[in-house]
Amino acid sequence: MNRLEGRTALITGAASGIGRATARLFASEGASVVVFDRAEAIHETAKMVTDAGGKAISITGDAGEESEIEAAVAKAVSEFGGLDIAFANAGVSGGLTALADQTGEFWLNLLRINLVGPFLMIKHASKVMAAKGQGSIICTASVAGLRSGAGGAPYSASKAGVINLVQTSAQQLAGTGIRVNAICPGLIETGMTMPMFDRAREKGSEAKLGQLNPLRRAGQPVEIAKAALFLASDDASYVNGQAIVVDGGLSSSHPVARQGAMS
Repeated sequence: MNRLEGRTALITGAASGIGRATARLFASEGASVVVFDRAEAIHETAKMVTDAGGKAISITGDAGEESEIEAAVAKAVSEFGGLDIAFANAGVSGGLTALADQTGEFWLNLLRINLVGPFLMIKHASKVMAAKGQGSIICTASVAGLRSGAGGAPYSASKAGVINLVQTSAQQLAGTGIRVNAICPGLIETGMTMPMFDRAREKGSEAKLGQLNPLRRAGQPVEIAKAALFLASDDASYVNGQAIVVDGGLSSSHPVARQGAMS
C-alpha cells in the first residue's frame, strides 16, 4: 500500500525480533530504513531489506549512548535526506533476579538502555522533525509497565517510565506536529524471550506459552510491527501521547489460571 512512501525511519534494536520485523515491514511500505543495534546481526537485517528491493543502511551502536544516537539521526539525514519516523525499540530484560540480589549498578545499566535510550531518541529525532513540522516517534514499552506480574522490578519500572515519557514528551512537543506514542507488547517471541521459548519447546510445553491471555498464545514480532506501522503512518494522524497495548488481551484482566473454556 506504500503507506510510508518517501519517508525515512530510524529503528533501534533491529538486529532481531520486533525491530527486524518492523524494518522489513516499513521498507515494504516504501520507507528507507536506518537500522541500529549493538549486535553484528544488524547488518543481516539491512541485507534482508535490500535483498527484498528496499533501501536500508545498518549502524552498530549503543542505544543508551547519546553521541551514538545523535550520530544515527545525523546519518539518516545525510543518507536519505531527513527523518520522518523514529522507533526507539532497543531494550534489555534484566532477567528475574530477586530484588534483594539486585544492585544499583544493575538498575542503572538497565535504565540507561530501556529508558534513557528512548529519551535520547526523542530528543535528537524531534530536533530534525520539528524543522519539517511533522514526524512520528514510537517507543517500545511493555505490559510490564502497566502493572506487576509481567517482568522483574527494574524492567517493569523502566517500561512504566517509557509510558510516562511518551506522555510528557507529547506535551513538551506540542505545536511541532510531532506525535509520540508507545507500544506495550505482551509475550512476544523475540531474542529477549527466546530462552523461555526454547525451554518450553525442550519440555514439550510450548502450547502453554501465552495461556493466560484470552487468545491463549504468544505473539509474533510482526504483530507488533503492524502496530508500529499504524503509528508511523498517516492512519494515526490524531494519535498522540498514547500507550497502545498489543498483548492478546492479557492486560484486560488480572491473569488467572483458567480451567476450562467457560471458566
